[in-house]
This record gives sequence, structure tokens and C-alpha cells, in this order.
Amino acid sequence: MMKVAIIGATGHINYVFGGLRELPDVTLAAVSVGSAGETMDKVIHTAQKEGHSPVVYADYMKLLDDVEPDIIAVACYFHDHARITAEALRRGIHVFVEKPIATNLDDLAMLREVYAAAKDKGVHLAAMLGIRYHPAFLTAWHAVSGGALGEVRLLQAQKSYRLGRRGEPFTKRHTYGGTIPWVGSHAIDWVHWYSGQRFETVYATHSTLFNEGHGELELTAQCQFTMSGGAAASVSIDYLRPNEAPSHGDDRIRIAGTAGVLEVRDQQVLLINERQIGVQELPLVPKREIFADFVRQINGEGRCLVSAEDSFYVTEACLRALVSADEKRVVHFE
Repeated sequence: MMKVAIIGATGHINYVFGGLRELPDVTLAAVSVGSAGETMDKVIHTAQKEGHSPVVYADYMKLLDDVEPDIIAVACYFHDHARITAEALRRGIHVFVEKPIATNLDDLAMLREVYAAAKDKGVHLAAMLGIRYHPAFLTAWHAVSGGALGEVRLLQAQKSYRLGRRGEPFTKRHTYGGTIPWVGSHAIDWVHWYSGQRFETVYATHSTLFNEGHGELELTAQCQFTMSGGAAASVSIDYLRPNEAPSHGDDRIRIAGTAGVLEVRDQQVLLINERQIGVQELPLVPKREIFADFVRQINGEGRCLVSAEDSFYVTEACLRALVSADEKRVVHFE
């Protein structure tokens, strides 16, 4: 029986519970706050509702010492992701970590070094880039990778959220890390994933104006990337979705290639290409669970769609875009 522990309650812990429903040989052994000021009440309530009885700790280091989990899910305040992840990796614990896995380039470099040593011992890591697993986005990936668009030349991605009232950690850059790495990370991931190309340059802008008293939280951001294969990509990020909207988020992408154009919007995948006249609405593939796939990968039974390298590389792209927006200049990738 594999033991999982959850550290923190700020991120997408629903991925863990969704995966656990498919994993009878994995138990939720313990939970703990990861950052000062967090509360685990919602996680504990969800765990009990799902039939789990984890031991509750007030100190994640004591949890690691006492429980010795096989896997931890890190989802605390964003600036603590890298520190807690590094501690687990040094102990040989597999890590499923909320994105961004680090909020600055120095922490990311440190974490890369720690992971390199852990990887040699068979330790796995994946970031919670779970939108890859949403049926519409996964359907689109199968179509693009199957050649439906020919060569990808242009990508336009959108992440739009309701603002609502965010907690204190979201109002300070130190703890929040920035809207580009938090909200934009999914869309920046899509650009890399669908194009199959590396990032070459980025020019980004962001603004805190009209953020309704949320301090340093950027309400809007825009990123323009050039890619290694000559493709161009834009990423639009905002908290401007009205409270009256039917859903919290509006995620979209348009991908144009030499043989067709594909759009993901409103949970639909729409394709126009040379193979058929008119717009095709593609049938959606079944939903999959990212955490279940991550555990199966650890057990040698498959592959998670989000690799450790993806996790590091997309975080780097987000942080370089953040530097570009802060310093108002084009940033080149190494």
C-alpha cells in the first residue's frame, strides 16, 4: 500500500482526490499545512467525505519524519512550493506539486539541481498542469499531434478568470509569485505542448490597475513568444471574467497550421482542415486523471502526460515572461 500525504490547501488538491478514486492500493495517510496562515479545514472535510482518515499535522516536517510517505502533493502558498518540494526530493519522496513549482529563477535552479540527484535514484516529479487532461484540450492534442493541422505556425491562448475576493497571499508578489506564473502557466504550457517547439524569446506586459484592492496582484497580462520552429504564440491572461459568468474560467486556444485551423472553446474542439469541407466538431476523448497517471508512472505502468522536464521548462518560461513584464524588455531563452 502506497502512502500519500497532502501538504497545503491553496492549490488544486481536487486532482489528488480524483486520482485516489482510481487507486485502491494508495492511501491518504496524512495532511499538513505547508505555509504559515493556511488552514486544512477544506481538505480534511473533503478527505472525510471521500472516505479517507488522514492523520492531521501542524508541521509538515514532522509529517515527513513520522509518516515517511511515498508521495506528497504540495499545494501551499506558491512561494513555498520549491522549498517543500526540495525537502521531499532529498528524502527520496515522489512529488506532485502545484504550479508554478518555483516563483523565481534562483529557486527554480536550486530545485533543478536537487531533482537531478533525486532522479538518479528513481524519484518522480510532476507539476499540476492538469488542463492537459481536460477532454477538450486532450482531444485537441491528439488531433494536432496526429497531423490534422500540418505544421503549427501560430497559437493564440487565453486564460480568463473571475477575480472575486482573493486571500492575503495573492496580494503580495513575494507569496503570490505573479499572475503570469499562476494563471498563465496553463496557457504557456499549451503553447509548448501543442507546438512541440522550444521558446526562443518573450515580450510580456502586465498591470495591477483596477484589481479591486488586491495589492500587487496583476489583473491583466499579455505574452508574445517566438518559438524554435518559427511559430509565434500569444497568451492573454486576465481576472476580468464577470461574476455573473456561467463558469469561473474561460479557457481557449486557437492553433493555425499549414493544413488547417483548430479551436478549443466552451469545452468544444472545432477543426477546419483540408480533409473535409466545413467545420468539424471533434468527439471528445474520455476524461483522465492526472494524479492517477502520475502514480501509475511511478509504478512503471504508464506515463503521465506532464513530465518533470515539462514542469521545469514551463515554469522557466513563465518566470522569464515575468521578468520581461517587470523590466519591459524582450527576454531571450538560453
